[in-house]
Amino acid sequence: MEQRGRKTWLERTQWLAFVTTVVLLGFSGASAQIRYSISEEVKEGTVVGNLGKDLGIDLNILKERGFRIVSGSGDNLFMVNENDGLLYVNRKIDREEVCEDSTVCLINLKTVLENPLEVHYVAIEVLDINDHSPIFPEQEKRLEISESALPGARYQLQDARDPDGGTNSVQQYKLSPNNHFRLEVKDRGRNGKTPILLLQRPLDRETRNHHRLTLTAVDGGKPPKTGTVDIFIDVLDLNDNIPVFSKDTYSTVLRENSPVGTTIIQVNATDLDDGSNGEVVYSFGSNVKSKVREIFDINSVTGEIIVKGQVDYEIQDTYDIDIEASDQGSVPFRTDKNVIIKIEDVNDNTPEIEVTSLSGAISEDSRPGTTVALISITDLDSGLNGKILSHVAESSPFIITPSIQDNMFAVVTKSQLDREGQSQYDITIIAKDAGEPALTSEKTMRVVVSDVNDNSPEFSLSPYTFYVNENNAPGASVFSVKAFDRDDGDNAVVSYHIQRDGGDHIKLTSFLNINQDTGDVLGLKSFDFEVLKKFHFQVVAKDSGTPPLSSNVTVNVYILDQNDNAPVILYPVNANGTAEGVEEIPRNVNAGHLVTKVRAYDADIGYNGWLLYSLQEVSDHSLFALDRYTGQIRTLRSFTETDEAEHKLVILVKDNGNVSLSATATVNVKVVEPKEAFAASDVKSVSKDEDDNNMTFYLIITLGSVSTLFIFSIIVLIIMQCSKSTDYSSKHLQETNYDGTLCHSIQYRSGDRRYMLVGPRMSIGSTIVPGSNGNTLVVPDRRRASGEVRKTHQGIHGFWNCFVVVYGLFED
Repeated sequence: MEQRGRKTWLERTQWLAFVTTVVLLGFSGASAQIRYSISEEVKEGTVVGNLGKDLGIDLNILKERGFRIVSGSGDNLFMVNENDGLLYVNRKIDREEVCEDSTVCLINLKTVLENPLEVHYVAIEVLDINDHSPIFPEQEKRLEISESALPGARYQLQDARDPDGGTNSVQQYKLSPNNHFRLEVKDRGRNGKTPILLLQRPLDRETRNHHRLTLTAVDGGKPPKTGTVDIFIDVLDLNDNIPVFSKDTYSTVLRENSPVGTTIIQVNATDLDDGSNGEVVYSFGSNVKSKVREIFDINSVTGEIIVKGQVDYEIQDTYDIDIEASDQGSVPFRTDKNVIIKIEDVNDNTPEIEVTSLSGAISEDSRPGTTVALISITDLDSGLNGKILSHVAESSPFIITPSIQDNMFAVVTKSQLDREGQSQYDITIIAKDAGEPALTSEKTMRVVVSDVNDNSPEFSLSPYTFYVNENNAPGASVFSVKAFDRDDGDNAVVSYHIQRDGGDHIKLTSFLNINQDTGDVLGLKSFDFEVLKKFHFQVVAKDSGTPPLSSNVTVNVYILDQNDNAPVILYPVNANGTAEGVEEIPRNVNAGHLVTKVRAYDADIGYNGWLLYSLQEVSDHSLFALDRYTGQIRTLRSFTETDEAEHKLVILVKDNGNVSLSATATVNVKVVEPKEAFAASDVKSVSKDEDDNNMTFYLIITLGSVSTLFIFSIIVLIIMQCSKSTDYSSKHLQETNYDGTLCHSIQYRSGDRRYMLVGPRMSIGSTIVPGSNGNTLVVPDRRRASGEVRKTHQGIHGFWNCFVVVYGLFED
């Protein structure tokens, strides 16, 4: 019957492993605590509870969020299934092994869910089963009691030990029936119950010299378990006084970590007997555990209790030690006394920092207050010695905030992060207790700041200005732009394209292309300085972030002239277009007579358009000379009768480019007799007079015009410099092909008169209107007044050159 009841009880106990009590102690978004209870000795794999369900977490995302046990006093005793959230026993639990000398066996676990970060606390109470019987330290106990012992004498016996806890531990003692002794049980709180043998009747050695008793210890299990010890009592002859302690109670306070040899307290007992019967010696009681004997010792003669080993408040804060005083009689008397030693805590434990969970990376756009890590800070000391103050070292965008659970803290952001300013942080947590002196510990953890696309590409220059030679090779790179992005990864990968927004700009950008990866700008066709001198366009740089960010830059391109235009002969030119003409002069002309003037122009500018004249071929070097700068052909001497009547002059016109280009003109000079040219000379004389008068008039007009235009240009230039804005419009950049650096003159005939046009180099497309005045140049109406003003300094230079040419003509 008893065995069947015990089996029923075991089945109920094992059923407790599956039917657990879930108590929700606290739940607030980021953390909660759940309590289960389970019996010891249950099989491996026994389910403790559905932790995922009790926490209210969707079971489908448990594995995704990394549900796991991170720490705790029993982290190897239990496992959690991240697929279904079940908490189960990992190995058989022996409560007496896990929670030695504890009334309530409570195992605390910490569980963590990642993404987002959550910590939950699980308390598992291991319920005791009565799987141990009480055991006495010895199988038998011998006592020597004098026959003179008076009724009421007390003899302390050894406690029985039962590893079980609570009601399953030793609850009572029973003494076998006898006529001389009874049992008294002393309750010592957490130190258990101590049996004391009490003498009821005097012993008579002559009647019976020894007694045998059986002491039984009974626990509170159902059914109860017992343990026994045999007590053998030898009755001895007279020693009629027992030692008596001087105090009823002994109590003292001892600082932990006191050095070995420190005297804690001294007990004192006296015996009224003489000789050896009155000589008292001291010892620990038989119930004092071996661990206590390793820490403390007692001087058998003086009764001083001294420190023998390491005293640690965190292991045990109070010791209740039995002290025996015994005389040295042949039949010694013993008496016992309790000494209570309270351990005083000192600040000998530094705070311990444990990183429970840490986010490997945090986005730079995280809002202030974002949790980076969960940490646990504990101090084994008590009172102020265990009070912890913690903070983040140095200036850092992180702070520590307390959690709802004691000693749990969260490391959160306190300000906005910027990866471009700092891409990672080594966060040092400093924990300091309030002891005296204070103890400090540190823990460093690394947090990486992940990038978001918050920076637009930046060009190395703004605006860009490039100078490109004309006649570039089509399809080749002419220049390059470069932008960089302070972001990381794809957010920093920059691509380029040319902004084509229609209008006039699309005509210019249609012959440009850009490598979207490198920023190299390619010219799809050759530039022609004589057609286009400068232009600008926009390049857009865009990153690969989501959403992408972009920026643009203005690129100003100036075309540099190359010597790609050969001189063009304006005079002489015959009807079929060849550069060849005939000049007739009287034979009687004097030395220095102007035969004619070769006129040419070059579409290039600067040295590339500066022309020099030379005689490449002449029939008689002594007759004719050529001015290398003006192209005038003059006689060097008077003609003689022996001189030929016809002379052929081949003039080479060459520019001053690095690789010179040239053209040739042929002048055939016919020498005629004066009488043959008389009629013409009369006409020419009149014309010459008129021409001289006209030339003087033209010169005066030209000089006045130049002076007036010079003054007007200076005034306009000053006004423009004072009022111009920084936004240079590009609408005038391509309209003019005039550089103003050289001057050209053109002669033409109208009827019997010869006219000379003097002025700066003409634009391609300009036309000469016969019958106009000397330096009249009619230009198509595409130039605006603003286009004229923007080249004032070139105009001044051009008109000055013209003045020099006109002056030379006037001399002629």
